[in-house]
Amino acid sequence: MKHTTILGSGFAALNAVRVLRKQGYQGRISLIAPKAELFYYPSLIWVPAGLRQESDLTVPLTNFFKRHQVDFQAGRVIGIDSHQKQIQTDDGSSYSYGKLIIASGGRYIKKLPGIENSYLPCEGYAPTQAYSEKLANLKGGNLCFGFSGNPKEPSAMRGGPIFEFLFGIDTLLRQQNRRDKFTLTFFSPAPKPGARMGGKAVERLLAEMKKRDINYHLGHKLKKMTETEVITEDSTLPSDLTLFMPGMTGPDWLRNSDLPVSEGGFIQADKYCQVPGCNDVYVAGDAGSFPGPDWLPKQAHMADLQAEAAAKNLVANCNNQAASHIFRVELICIVDSLTTGMLVYRDQKRSLQLKGKPFQWAKRLFEWRYLLPFRR
Repeated sequence: MKHTTILGSGFAALNAVRVLRKQGYQGRISLIAPKAELFYYPSLIWVPAGLRQESDLTVPLTNFFKRHQVDFQAGRVIGIDSHQKQIQTDDGSSYSYGKLIIASGGRYIKKLPGIENSYLPCEGYAPTQAYSEKLANLKGGNLCFGFSGNPKEPSAMRGGPIFEFLFGIDTLLRQQNRRDKFTLTFFSPAPKPGARMGGKAVERLLAEMKKRDINYHLGHKLKKMTETEVITEDSTLPSDLTLFMPGMTGPDWLRNSDLPVSEGGFIQADKYCQVPGCNDVYVAGDAGSFPGPDWLPKQAHMADLQAEAAAKNLVANCNNQAASHIFRVELICIVDSLTTGMLVYRDQKRSLQLKGKPFQWAKRLFEWRYLLPFRR
């Protein structure tokens, strides 16, 4: 009997399940993840304003797995042997697979000295809520927001959420009549943060900061963080509260695998989302290093597109056909600021940014629509 194992329970993993079944795959599907739930990270930006709670963002997957005939196994992967087709998990279990889709996500690089003095929002609800509570209790002071990348993997950067937190918290403080008591500063070692969005994105983002009286400090290497400062190679930024997104790399269990790894620490993939040199292994989402332009995003939408290609090529392989589905390279997001939004779109031919209140509501509508199939 055909057997496919999927690692992870995020966007790429679950879309791979859906596409496999839509493509008529009748074999067994096993899914290994720590919990049988989907956490919707994009809406963490609304936690400081009290618009989302943990229960709003956590979706149990029991019914979804039942409808799609998925055999769920709880566990954290600690190693893979692609020659023996074996997966090891932290509880001592070993699982065999026929075909494998790795969609377990990446991890954040935490080598910056003092990074523990900052809050990493996209690590989950707990740090975001802790940040929100501390912000609510501050009478005033200096707030710093920043992100960095992986110098060995240009695409391994996730800055969009920081822009949303920055503009959203500025709006929130104004709504609370507290904005005059705070100094907001954005920082990044990149001289042009947001350039991956294309076109005039950087100009528009910096113009928005100027309009909101937000300081910015760009193009200087980060050296250290303390409880009260962000220290760069040329200056020290006072900070009572720091929100920071470091660059990304691949999962830590890769050191216990025989999979090919990119210079930046991700699983190597080709344009078909296949892992070179490893029969029947595919990768989608943040765990992989994919061919494409230097602005190739690491975001949920891109993970969905890669999962679709991986699943379709897997089915083709099961039918003794060559892989032919190439994932579409496309960046699409809405930078939300609580009262308005900016639609950002980019593909191989064009890029655009459109701003307006309807986009803010469109982002909320998309959240509802995206999660609906999993909540049934």
